[in-house]
Amino acid sequence: MRYQNGATWEVHAVDGGFDTTTPIVAAHIRNNYGTDFINRVVVTHPDQDHAEGLAGILEDFRVGELWMLMPWDYAGELLPHFARYNNVARLQERLREDYPYIAKLEEIARRKHIPIYAPFQGAQIGAFTVLAPTPDRYLRMVIESEKTPQRSIRSKSVLATITEAARSVVSMIKAGWGSENFSSEPTSVENEMSVVQYAYLCGERILLTGDAGRDGMKESADYLESRGVSLPGIDRFQVPHHGGRRNISTELLDRWVGQRLPQMVKEGDELFTAMISSAKEDPDHPRNAVLRALYHRGARIATTEDGHFRTQKNAPERAGWVAAKRPAYPSEQES
Repeated sequence: MRYQNGATWEVHAVDGGFDTTTPIVAAHIRNNYGTDFINRVVVTHPDQDHAEGLAGILEDFRVGELWMLMPWDYAGELLPHFARYNNVARLQERLREDYPYIAKLEEIARRKHIPIYAPFQGAQIGAFTVLAPTPDRYLRMVIESEKTPQRSIRSKSVLATITEAARSVVSMIKAGWGSENFSSEPTSVENEMSVVQYAYLCGERILLTGDAGRDGMKESADYLESRGVSLPGIDRFQVPHHGGRRNISTELLDRWVGQRLPQMVKEGDELFTAMISSAKEDPDHPRNAVLRALYHRGARIATTEDGHFRTQKNAPERAGWVAAKRPAYPSEQES
């Protein structure tokens, strides 16, 4: 995103998709923002579909700051939890192997002398405040991750088998207006590591969530309210994890964007914008239950399934862009 601070325009890049996405992101920044300088790059979490594509961005652009959590920075604190390791350096090496996409970003940043900062709760990244994670919860996530060295190969394969079995039994059911059925299963530990950011710009309250799960979304709401910001009332809501139904709940949406309405609002009268990054090639996202829940609260929904979309306030016009079509309200949801 790009925003103006006084007389200065600043570019704030969050995640980068796969490496195949890099040329698209690079062209967007150069062509639409007219610069080869990115003030701040934020990596929400270490998954390939968020971190891999940033390697080419760090190589090709001048970057002011890189904000990224690296588990090996905390190997000394983590060491007692890994029975197989009694050496901090060896644990650091193993963690870099386990998280190769962010390890690559660190290598590039060090070589190019790009400063790296830790985006823990309370950190200020330009106009954005980090709401989650806290250091304590982040370290717990690293310990609990299936990537951690104390887990055996067998335990990882069993977990993967269970996950695939769970996916195979998802079915659809008809549902009337207002009915919401989210998964009772938690999202992945890596998703729960996601950096959640909040900013107030041009009179708009903006929430960027990465792939945060319910724990991260609750922690974020608690922290924001502790700073005197009342909820609900988010104007630009980036829906976590491509519209996954293991990341939010009825209660969390009530808290962030408001309670369910008696009927769908007319197009043009929406109460907030819900932004969903989801590939057309991924048939599982966004989930119908999530789309329904957003419409129940008066959302204007934009997804990337049909191409790029833009949400703006007081920004220069962009030639060739047309109004986005909102997805249909699903009459069915996941059982």
